[in-house]
Amino acid sequence: MHEPIPESVVIKPIIAALVASVGLLAAPSFAQAQKAAAAPQNPQLARAQEIVNGRCSLCHGAEGESASPIFPRLAGQHPEYIAKQLADFKSGRRKGTMNDQVQELTEEEMKALGVFFGDKKPKAYTVSDQDLAAVGRYIYHKGNTYSGVAACASCHGATGDGTDQLPRLAGQHAAYIEGQLKDFNKRERTNDNAVMHAIASKLTELEMRAVSVYLSGKL
Repeated sequence: MHEPIPESVVIKPIIAALVASVGLLAAPSFAQAQKAAAAPQNPQLARAQEIVNGRCSLCHGAEGESASPIFPRLAGQHPEYIAKQLADFKSGRRKGTMNDQVQELTEEEMKALGVFFGDKKPKAYTVSDQDLAAVGRYIYHKGNTYSGVAACASCHGATGDGTDQLPRLAGQHAAYIEGQLKDFNKRERTNDNAVMHAIASKLTELEMRAVSVYLSGKL
């Protein structure tokens, strides 16, 4: 006569099998995972990605990290500020090579491009001339009381992050910042705060370069 099989010996394998089957049902298949990954994203951001791939990336990079200092880095820039600049280029309030590039963009597309680049992680340069950067740091945070230059940080913030209306300057190409300061000084850029005209006119070329180099190394 055989001894009865313990109940636990019979039940445990059954429970294990049930758990495994439930897990198989719950776990997404490889095909399901691929389908989820390919699921359409926000239509506006999808359109922004399309525009970036076909146009913006040529100068500003696919991630907003332009390789040439001629073109501004857009990664991490305020979405509202990007949208405003695009609108100003379209209306002609701001002059430059972008005037022709934005003519076909709608207001919604401009806003979407702002969000697209604003979500990208910004980077910073390694500054080689620390002495020059030190001069820039002083001007940026304290200004120059002898010439009447106000501290840049009073508007753009201690970290150079700016606001919705004022650009983020931290990590920007030094040559680009310097070029914009010179344009403000010559009144060739008139679409933004007129205060920049007065400030730029009081900066020496050394101070412009120093501030630009200092900001390029910030993150």
